[in-house]
Amino acid sequence: MSKSRKLLRSKTFWILGFLFLLVASTIFFHSYKTLPKGLSYEGKVHRVEDVRFLTDLTYKDQYGDKKYEQQIFKRVLKRIEEAEDFIVLDMFLFNGYFKKDMGYPEISKNISETLIAQKKKHKDLKIIFITDEINLTYGSHKSGVLQDLRDNGIEVIFTDLDPLRDSNPLYTGVWRVFFQWFGQSGEGWIPNPMAKNAPDVTLRSYLELLNLKANHRKVFVTEKTAIVASANPHDASGFHSNIAFETTGNVIADILESEQAVSDFSGGGKLPEFKRVNESGNIKIQVLTEGKIFKHLIEELKETEKGEDVWIGMFYLAERNVIDEIDKAADRGANVNIILDPNTNAFGNQKAGLPNIPVSAEIKKLGNKNIEIKWYNTNEEQYHTKMIYFDRGEEATIIGGSANFTKRNLDDFNLETNFKVDAPSDAQVVKDVDRYFSRLWENKDGEFTIEYEEKNDIMTPLKYIIYWIQKVLRFTSY
Repeated sequence: MSKSRKLLRSKTFWILGFLFLLVASTIFFHSYKTLPKGLSYEGKVHRVEDVRFLTDLTYKDQYGDKKYEQQIFKRVLKRIEEAEDFIVLDMFLFNGYFKKDMGYPEISKNISETLIAQKKKHKDLKIIFITDEINLTYGSHKSGVLQDLRDNGIEVIFTDLDPLRDSNPLYTGVWRVFFQWFGQSGEGWIPNPMAKNAPDVTLRSYLELLNLKANHRKVFVTEKTAIVASANPHDASGFHSNIAFETTGNVIADILESEQAVSDFSGGGKLPEFKRVNESGNIKIQVLTEGKIFKHLIEELKETEKGEDVWIGMFYLAERNVIDEIDKAADRGANVNIILDPNTNAFGNQKAGLPNIPVSAEIKKLGNKNIEIKWYNTNEEQYHTKMIYFDRGEEATIIGGSANFTKRNLDDFNLETNFKVDAPSDAQVVKDVDRYFSRLWENKDGEFTIEYEEKNDIMTPLKYIIYWIQKVLRFTSY
């Protein structure tokens, strides 16, 4: 009997073949399955009189002293204290864990205590906190600050990530078939990957972590205001440079609608309702989530023409379609200025500079004289901003929020929320964003950015190979 016939009659062959088909079909299904209702949301275009631009900045002044300008969570705390009817938060990272104590601001504790105090002050105040299970290291331990919220009558909803599409399909296909059935809870015995002072975790939690799925939103709404940010209320992220936008009006209702979708597929309850009001103002604002951010981003880049300016501040830039449209806009004569995080530090851990170092090297190789890149001059913090600004002369468009310009953030994998703002160039929000980019680019009153060539972490063949292997296999954290 030939070897091929023996192989076909082998039980091992058929078992392995069956398992291969099972994993392959699992990968295919969970990569393209229908999204839960209400995701990839495109809100109505609303008219408002005011949109406020908020920033957190860490930098060195002209004397070399480190400076911290922090507006975002100071504003959140103030708005919590003003709420009387409802508060809804959807925040990715919310904990006080850190690798080493660097005097981080106690953001999570301050927000938790302020929420509880406001709940006690207004007994009928409804507070709902939606978050990601990363704060429990995927069910491996409890979270003190989140448990405190629950103990004081605040509803905490942990996002069910399983209905989301798999962004790391090769790994997750294997995990779904062989490992997900064992759960994650139990006595932890492995050091927590997030921080030294976080509880130990189980091996099963590590295995779920490698799925690299997340509710990555950073949203805060009350009956009076709405804030969409790039910032996490996470102590170890307290010195990151971030941005946020705040407004009021009917956009609050759209955010609540987009968050109701997360509550629905995560086993949460009914979110509060916002009574819509008459709209006025010359600023247009729109809520975008997941793939709709991608749609509007590409449309705006395609509409960019000669003489217009595009400013990008970004933590991760890797989405190929976005990079291609940036290059095409520059070819048409637009001026594109990009400020990137060097991706060399994450909460005290050294990183290899992926994806921004290889991506920026690719952009530089294009040789387009209309594209300039600078690095934010980070130390142990990150330039965590996610924003693009189109200066079209008399009009401007701004898209900003939680979404990095990567496939995971833009292609209906992670949960993300951004604001899109269209406004006249003399609107205060446009002036403030324009002033922000000018200040950082020109290093006005501080050392914010450095020239592309000044970065020591240069591109190497090994980094490029790792970058492309990760891109092909989609086994990345970005």
